Amino acid sequence: MRFVLVGPPGAGKGTQAQFLAAHFNVPHISTGDIFRSNLKGGTSLGLEAKKYMDKGELVPDSVTNDMVRDRLTQNDAANGFLLDGYPRNVAQAEVLRTALSNLNLKLDAALELNVDNDEVITRLSGRRTCSNCGKVWHIVYEKPARESVCDACHGELIQREDDKAEVISRRLEVYEEQTAPIINFYRTEGLLITITADGAVAEITDHAITALSRIHG
Repeated sequence: MRFVLVGPPGAGKGTQAQFLAAHFNVPHISTGDIFRSNLKGGTSLGLEAKKYMDKGELVPDSVTNDMVRDRLTQNDAANGFLLDGYPRNVAQAEVLRTALSNLNLKLDAALELNVDNDEVITRLSGRRTCSNCGKVWHIVYEKPARESVCDACHGELIQREDDKAEVISRRLEVYEEQTAPIINFYRTEGLLITITADGAVAEITDHAITALSRIHG
Protein backbone atom coordinates (compact mmCIF):
# COMPACT_ATOMS: atom_id res chain seq x y z
CA MET A 1 0.00 0.00 0.00
CA ARG A 2 1.42 3.34 -1.11
CA PHE A 3 -0.62 6.34 -0.12
CA VAL A 4 -0.50 9.98 0.90
CA LEU A 5 -2.47 11.73 3.62
CA VAL A 6 -3.96 15.16 2.89
CA GLY A 7 -6.12 17.57 4.87
CA PRO A 8 -6.02 20.91 6.66
CA PRO A 9 -3.99 21.66 9.79
CA GLY A 10 -5.83 20.22 12.79
CA ALA A 11 -7.41 17.37 10.82
CA GLY A 12 -5.44 14.83 12.85
CA LYS A 13 -3.12 13.66 10.08
CA GLY A 14 -0.19 12.92 12.39
CA THR A 15 -2.32 10.84 14.75
CA GLN A 16 -4.03 8.89 11.97
CA ALA A 17 -0.76 8.36 10.14
CA GLN A 18 0.68 6.43 13.09
CA PHE A 19 -2.32 4.10 13.36
CA LEU A 20 -2.70 3.56 9.61
CA ALA A 21 1.00 2.91 9.03
CA ALA A 22 0.94 0.30 11.80
CA HIS A 23 -2.20 -1.35 10.41
CA PHE A 24 -0.89 -1.63 6.86
CA ASN A 25 2.66 -2.40 8.06
CA VAL A 26 4.30 0.41 6.08
CA PRO A 27 6.64 3.18 7.24
CA HIS A 28 5.10 6.50 8.22
CA ILE A 29 7.21 9.00 6.30
CA SER A 30 6.82 12.63 7.33
CA THR A 31 8.72 15.52 5.82
CA GLY A 32 9.69 16.63 9.33
CA ASP A 33 11.34 13.28 10.03
CA ILE A 34 13.10 13.34 6.65
CA PHE A 35 14.51 16.80 7.34
CA ARG A 36 15.67 15.87 10.84
CA SER A 37 17.31 12.68 9.57
CA ASN A 38 19.22 14.49 6.81
CA LEU A 39 20.29 17.31 9.11
CA LYS A 40 21.42 14.92 11.85
CA GLY A 41 23.24 12.71 9.36
CA GLY A 42 24.99 15.65 7.74
CA THR A 43 23.99 14.43 4.27
CA SER A 44 24.59 16.60 1.22
CA LEU A 45 20.84 17.29 1.08
CA GLY A 46 20.80 18.11 4.78
CA LEU A 47 23.66 20.57 4.37
CA GLU A 48 21.91 22.15 1.40
CA ALA A 49 18.71 22.56 3.42
CA LYS A 50 20.65 23.97 6.38
CA LYS A 51 22.00 26.81 4.22
CA TYR A 52 18.47 28.10 3.71
CA MET A 53 17.28 27.38 7.24
CA ASP A 54 20.23 29.24 8.78
CA LYS A 55 19.20 32.32 6.80
CA GLY A 56 15.58 31.94 7.92
CA GLU A 57 14.49 31.11 4.39
CA LEU A 58 12.11 28.38 3.21
CA VAL A 59 13.82 25.28 1.88
CA PRO A 60 13.12 25.14 -1.89
CA ASP A 61 10.83 22.45 -3.27
CA SER A 62 13.74 21.03 -5.25
CA VAL A 63 15.63 20.10 -2.06
CA THR A 64 12.51 18.67 -0.39
CA ASN A 65 11.71 16.68 -3.54
CA ASP A 66 15.20 15.19 -3.60
CA MET A 67 14.95 14.23 0.08
CA VAL A 68 11.60 12.48 -0.49
CA ARG A 69 12.90 10.70 -3.61
CA ASP A 70 15.90 9.46 -1.65
CA ARG A 71 13.70 8.29 1.26
CA LEU A 72 11.39 6.30 -1.01
CA THR A 73 14.32 4.23 -2.33
CA GLN A 74 15.21 2.94 1.15
CA ASN A 75 14.55 -0.72 1.91
CA ASP A 76 11.72 -0.24 4.40
CA ALA A 77 9.64 1.54 1.74
CA ALA A 78 10.00 -1.26 -0.82
CA ASN A 79 6.54 -2.70 -0.10
CA GLY A 80 4.72 0.53 0.60
CA PHE A 81 4.65 3.76 2.56
CA LEU A 82 2.42 6.45 4.03
CA LEU A 83 3.50 9.98 3.14
CA ASP A 84 2.47 12.68 5.61
CA GLY A 85 3.15 16.37 4.84
CA TYR A 86 4.11 15.73 1.23
CA PRO A 87 3.11 16.65 -1.40
CA ARG A 88 2.06 20.16 -0.33
CA ASN A 89 1.26 21.47 -3.80
CA VAL A 90 0.44 20.23 -7.29
CA ALA A 91 4.04 20.63 -8.51
CA GLN A 92 5.23 18.28 -5.74
CA ALA A 93 2.40 15.85 -6.53
CA GLU A 94 3.63 15.70 -10.13
CA VAL A 95 7.22 15.16 -8.96
CA LEU A 96 6.06 12.29 -6.74
CA ARG A 97 4.15 10.69 -9.61
CA THR A 98 7.25 10.84 -11.83
CA ALA A 99 9.57 9.58 -9.08
CA LEU A 100 7.36 6.54 -8.47
CA SER A 101 6.99 5.93 -12.20
CA ASN A 102 10.80 5.88 -12.52
CA LEU A 103 10.80 3.11 -9.90
CA ASN A 104 8.03 1.28 -11.82
CA LEU A 105 5.65 2.05 -8.97
CA LYS A 106 2.49 4.08 -8.55
CA LEU A 107 0.43 5.58 -5.77
CA ASP A 108 -2.54 3.52 -4.59
CA ALA A 109 -4.52 6.29 -2.93
CA ALA A 110 -4.65 9.82 -1.56
CA LEU A 111 -6.64 9.82 1.68
CA GLU A 112 -8.27 13.16 2.48
CA LEU A 113 -9.25 13.86 6.08
CA ASN A 114 -12.15 16.28 5.67
CA VAL A 115 -13.01 18.59 8.57
CA ASP A 116 -14.70 21.99 8.50
CA ASN A 117 -12.83 25.15 9.42
CA ASP A 118 -14.84 25.86 12.58
CA GLU A 119 -13.90 22.46 13.98
CA VAL A 120 -10.24 23.03 13.10
CA ILE A 121 -10.25 26.36 14.94
CA THR A 122 -11.93 24.74 17.98
CA ARG A 123 -9.40 21.91 18.02
CA LEU A 124 -6.30 24.06 17.67
CA SER A 125 -7.27 27.23 19.52
CA GLY A 126 -8.38 25.17 22.52
CA ARG A 127 -4.92 23.67 23.03
CA ARG A 128 -2.96 24.71 26.09
CA THR A 129 0.68 23.73 26.51
CA CYS A 130 2.47 23.32 29.83
CA SER A 131 5.28 25.86 30.02
CA ASN A 132 7.22 23.47 32.24
CA CYS A 133 6.85 19.88 30.95
CA GLY A 134 5.41 20.53 27.47
CA LYS A 135 2.30 18.35 27.89
CA VAL A 136 -0.62 19.53 25.76
CA TRP A 137 -4.11 19.88 27.23
CA HIS A 138 -7.37 21.07 25.68
CA ILE A 139 -10.02 23.34 27.21
CA VAL A 140 -12.81 21.24 25.61
CA TYR A 141 -11.48 17.73 24.96
CA GLU A 142 -8.87 17.20 27.68
CA LYS A 143 -9.37 19.63 30.52
CA PRO A 144 -6.91 19.79 33.41
CA ALA A 145 -8.39 19.54 36.91
CA ARG A 146 -7.50 23.18 37.58
CA GLU A 147 -7.79 25.85 34.91
CA SER A 148 -4.40 26.94 33.51
CA VAL A 149 -2.50 24.45 35.69
CA CYS A 150 -0.89 21.25 34.39
CA ASP A 151 -2.10 18.12 36.21
CA ALA A 152 1.20 16.37 35.53
CA CYS A 153 3.68 18.87 36.97
CA HIS A 154 1.61 21.88 38.15
CA GLY A 155 3.28 24.12 35.58
CA GLU A 156 1.45 27.06 33.98
CA LEU A 157 -0.60 26.27 30.88
CA ILE A 158 -0.17 28.74 28.03
CA GLN A 159 -1.63 29.22 24.57
CA ARG A 160 1.09 29.13 21.92
CA GLU A 161 1.08 31.91 19.32
CA ASP A 162 0.38 29.47 16.48
CA ASP A 163 -2.66 28.11 18.39
CA LYS A 164 -4.40 31.50 18.42
CA ALA A 165 -7.55 31.74 16.30
CA GLU A 166 -6.26 34.50 14.00
CA VAL A 167 -3.07 32.55 13.26
CA ILE A 168 -5.04 29.36 12.60
CA SER A 169 -7.34 31.23 10.21
CA ARG A 170 -4.29 32.39 8.25
CA ARG A 171 -2.89 28.84 8.17
CA LEU A 172 -6.22 27.65 6.76
CA GLU A 173 -6.07 30.37 4.08
CA VAL A 174 -2.57 29.21 3.10
CA TYR A 175 -3.82 25.62 2.98
CA GLU A 176 -6.69 26.59 0.67
CA GLU A 177 -4.33 28.50 -1.61
CA GLN A 178 -1.43 26.06 -1.79
CA THR A 179 -2.40 22.58 -0.66
CA ALA A 180 -6.12 22.16 -1.33
CA PRO A 181 -5.56 22.10 -5.14
CA ILE A 182 -3.81 18.73 -4.78
CA ILE A 183 -7.17 17.28 -3.74
CA ASN A 184 -8.49 18.10 -7.21
CA PHE A 185 -5.28 16.73 -8.69
CA TYR A 186 -5.77 13.36 -7.00
CA ARG A 187 -9.50 13.38 -7.78
CA THR A 188 -8.62 13.74 -11.47
CA GLU A 189 -6.07 10.93 -11.11
CA GLY A 190 -8.81 8.71 -9.68
CA LEU A 191 -6.89 8.23 -6.44
CA LEU A 192 -8.83 10.39 -3.99
CA ILE A 193 -10.60 8.82 -1.01
CA THR A 194 -12.35 11.27 1.33
CA ILE A 195 -13.48 10.50 4.86
CA THR A 196 -14.95 12.81 7.50
CA ALA A 197 -12.43 13.46 10.28
CA ASP A 198 -15.01 14.33 12.95
CA GLY A 199 -15.60 12.09 15.95
CA ALA A 200 -13.43 9.83 18.06
CA VAL A 201 -9.91 9.02 16.87
CA ALA A 202 -10.63 5.26 16.79
CA GLU A 203 -13.77 5.77 14.69
CA ILE A 204 -11.89 7.87 12.14
CA THR A 205 -9.15 5.22 11.96
CA ASP A 206 -11.74 2.49 11.37
CA HIS A 207 -13.37 4.49 8.57
CA ALA A 208 -9.98 5.10 6.96
CA ILE A 209 -8.98 1.43 7.16
CA THR A 210 -12.30 0.34 5.66
CA ALA A 211 -12.01 2.82 2.79
CA LEU A 212 -8.38 1.98 2.03
CA SER A 213 -8.95 -1.78 2.30
CA ARG A 214 -11.51 -1.60 -0.51
CA ILE A 215 -8.81 -0.56 -2.97
CA HIS A 216 -6.02 -2.54 -1.32
CA GLY A 217 -7.99 -5.76 -1.43
